Amino acid sequence: MGKRHIHEPEGTRGPCVSLLLITLLSCTIVFLILSPVFKSSQASDHPANSTSAKTQINIKHVYEPKCCSGIEHQELWGKAVKWGSDFNVKTSEECCKACKSMCTDDGPCLCNSWVFCGDKKRCGDRFGQCWLKKQDDPLSPEVHESSGIVEWTSGLIYGKGVGIIALETEYGAIRIKLLPDCAPQSVAYILELLKLHHCAGCRFYRAEKRGNSWDINGDRIFQSPPGPPYALLQGALEAQGIDFEEIPKETCPSIKKGAVAWIDGGPDFFISLANHDEWDRKYTVFASVIPEDMSIIEKIVELPTTSAIWSGIKVAVLEKYISLKLKRVVENETQRSSLEET
Repeated sequence: MGKRHIHEPEGTRGPCVSLLLITLLSCTIVFLILSPVFKSSQASDHPANSTSAKTQINIKHVYEPKCCSGIEHQELWGKAVKWGSDFNVKTSEECCKACKSMCTDDGPCLCNSWVFCGDKKRCGDRFGQCWLKKQDDPLSPEVHESSGIVEWTSGLIYGKGVGIIALETEYGAIRIKLLPDCAPQSVAYILELLKLHHCAGCRFYRAEKRGNSWDINGDRIFQSPPGPPYALLQGALEAQGIDFEEIPKETCPSIKKGAVAWIDGGPDFFISLANHDEWDRKYTVFASVIPEDMSIIEKIVELPTTSAIWSGIKVAVLEKYISLKLKRVVENETQRSSLEET
């Protein structure tokens, strides 16, 4: 006998196909509705994903004073993007601005360092030359020579999202953008610290809230006293292995919320939680905090403190000092960042 075939009755085939199509369509609609929910839940369940989102750098609201300074008697090496033999200017500031003009708001800088010959006697026929260059690693610039006999003045330019390092603490990493065009010698010192594999001696030791003198935006409340408390986080950046020399006063703009500045010539420094207009032109500002990381500073100033009197001023000293390390912030093509030890 041959194999027996079961045949559907002719009248039931149409309804079954329709039912199958309706079922498939319903499943597709349910999937489209629930898919975003599942993705959202999955993202919240994985710390790596939430960390990536948190580390995206918002560079639009970083406090960056307008400056154009360099270091005298220093010659930076690097790939020339504009030859000084074909480009002359009158001052180092003009040379700096020419380099800055090769940066865009949303892209990389074609020029990130400049070299100017401004000593007429020593420069000779090179007087006025402005060399625009590109460093392979702007956080580790190639210094050709640095001494009192060098006739060149050099400077670095950090475009948007470049020149960001982290002060890593047990409460989180505070990312700061360095300002070499405002405080070139200060930044040179910080770059030396970055080369170390430790920062023994680097710490926060004083923490003061905004109190009733400033609002959450850092603006002074009308007729309120300037402190105490003084709305700042104070510490020291002095590591074993580097001989610290007092840094001369550099650009001293207004102290705004997020400004990172030296106290006198360092190594003591502070991060401001408020706009201290009363401190105008008093302190060298060498960096600015990435705005979203101010929350870490707000957390630290809530820690237990004890009262002390320093030079007749009442201050709040942390009961337990907070150690910190300096680390690089590395960005990838999607403008996200991650920390890595140098």
